Amino acid sequence: MVMALLRTSYCLPFHQSLNWQFAVEQKEKASELKQIIHNHLLKMDIHGKIREVLAETVKDDQGSSHQPLSEADFVRALQRRGIIDNVMKDLHFTQETATNIGPESPLKPAAHYVDQDSTHIKKTNIDPSRRYLYLQVLGGKAFLEHLQESEPLPGQVCSTFTLYLHFRNQRFRSKPVPCACEPDLKEGFLLEIHRDGFGDGSKMVDATTMLSMCDPVHMVLIKTDTSSETTLVSSYFLDWRTVLSSPSCKTCFAVELMGVGSESKIPAGVLTVSLELFPPLPETLNTDIISTQQSLERQRTAEKERLFLVYAKQWWREFLEIRSSHQSKLVKIFAQDENGVNRPVCSYVRVLRAGRLLESPRQAARFISLLAHERAPVVGGGGKQEQWCTLMAFLCRGKGDCEDHAILLCSLLLGFGLDAYVCVGTKAKGGPHAWVLTRGTDGSITFWESLTAHRYLHQPIDPNAPPLALQPKPSSPYQTVGCVFNHQTFLANCQPSDAVELCVFDLQNQSHWKAMSEEALKSVCAPGSTTSLPPLPPLCAPSLDPAVVSNRLELEMRLLVLEHRKDLDLATVWDDHLSYLLSSALSAYEMERSTGVSCGNEEFQDAVRRAVPDGHTFKGFPIHFLHRNARRAFATCLRSPFCEEIVCCRGDHVRLAVRVRVFVYPENACAVWMMFACKYRSVL
Repeated sequence: MVMALLRTSYCLPFHQSLNWQFAVEQKEKASELKQIIHNHLLKMDIHGKIREVLAETVKDDQGSSHQPLSEADFVRALQRRGIIDNVMKDLHFTQETATNIGPESPLKPAAHYVDQDSTHIKKTNIDPSRRYLYLQVLGGKAFLEHLQESEPLPGQVCSTFTLYLHFRNQRFRSKPVPCACEPDLKEGFLLEIHRDGFGDGSKMVDATTMLSMCDPVHMVLIKTDTSSETTLVSSYFLDWRTVLSSPSCKTCFAVELMGVGSESKIPAGVLTVSLELFPPLPETLNTDIISTQQSLERQRTAEKERLFLVYAKQWWREFLEIRSSHQSKLVKIFAQDENGVNRPVCSYVRVLRAGRLLESPRQAARFISLLAHERAPVVGGGGKQEQWCTLMAFLCRGKGDCEDHAILLCSLLLGFGLDAYVCVGTKAKGGPHAWVLTRGTDGSITFWESLTAHRYLHQPIDPNAPPLALQPKPSSPYQTVGCVFNHQTFLANCQPSDAVELCVFDLQNQSHWKAMSEEALKSVCAPGSTTSLPPLPPLCAPSLDPAVVSNRLELEMRLLVLEHRKDLDLATVWDDHLSYLLSSALSAYEMERSTGVSCGNEEFQDAVRRAVPDGHTFKGFPIHFLHRNARRAFATCLRSPFCEEIVCCRGDHVRLAVRVRVFVYPENACAVWMMFACKYRSVL
């Protein structure tokens, strides 16, 4: 009875201060709060203090009168001794919630990204006038690929699962958990449901408005192995509107995640998901209303896709009638995504604005070139597996094929106001390839290679020119082009030759390029035209600190050099000043890659001349990586004879230097520059 009184007396002020946001997480935090309170009471020796107060109160009561001691008398005694105040003064509570990466908008929520790290507690402001969907992942099971994996030991490096979410311009990420048959994926995500109309973003949505929202919650599961290589496990679109008919606007169910690519029909695992609406609806919808709405959306989408397929077949027949050789041209009208769904290629391209994250088209090209190139995995032989990933899957995985890179670059260039198109054709070696084309207002044509950020000015060869006439030399590595497209245009190359060096890119000339109907494309490719189109996710600001990452990687490289020279029985003496001077060179290298402008070399050369005494020799070796694995990078460096000569330098008065600069871009894409250098006295 005494402990119950104490708990009631000091918990009341805390519960009175709880706001609506904590109510969302109150149930799952209850046991944690009880444990915090219990540990705090033991630390204060609260039981001993209670016994002292009880003994004194009983003694005083017996001395004055023989009336029984009431609960109110005992509570007043605790308050007089200041015990309750001391407990409340030292007891602190924190909460972990979503964090915005951009400025708040009064109309719509800024795109935000949650990096829920156990060592960082982030806070956000919850607007009680808006409605939220609280999505909880309560665990995973039946990931049979990891059935034989044993539980990792504490501190052991192991493969991990990370779950990414996207919903109506909001992005979230779970904490990585060890891969297992039943992974401990337990996370909560607070998704804001806002209106789309101008000026309506601050109004709370009602049931009818939410019923018409066909935007799914896109869930992407990524596996990261011990060498930091990522694999796309599953990409799932969750229709959350079943919560609108659930009692108390809360429901729980199992989600079967399917594989990707050639395994898109094979289950990858199961997640238990709970959905809850805050604040709950005053009156839930009937289940039949929701199923009818979903059925109507599916029928409308199926009809639009059927009509477009009929039109595409007719258009293709007309294209083949122009020339019989058109049958062999790379004219790509449809492409499969990671779930094996055939979609028009124009639906992959969208106008994408990066806000403050990217400053120019060339910087956007540099950012995309930092995303690793990897073809879709194929089990066995049979050539290349086709898989054009959705933008969310591509960004979460951090790597993809040339089509994924070209589509993202075209989308960003469109956002920067350029007239951009994705080109599908072949490279010099004859392999299928995709790149980007932009047309200037003066008619100039520029090719952008999305894998390297290189740009090529296209000047076609005139086949009808006199034999002795000067012709421009091909500057690009591209051999043929079959079609070009963007978010609202699809054009097939119907010129006599599909060789890039002979092609004229006057896209309005119908004798050179056969266009599809823009209305037909708009019916299935425009945003919101069909429910089968995946929503467009925003880019996320980097969460890495460039200085911290650079310092850590540089320290690791120094230790590796030290160990390597120690194995060769060589002493290592570092020149910190020379290491610092290398920074300007690395900065100039990245600026040249990002802007195409070279600058700063004169200052670097002058500084090195001043730092190297007369009679000494200086050697330097810069190298660029897309990853931050120190051992992999060092092994690659040693394969270069120039770098090995520096690292293993022997001589008189040898001084070594190493500098690492990590340049961080959106999505934590990193350009890692390293430079090894040495100076030594020349001995003849």
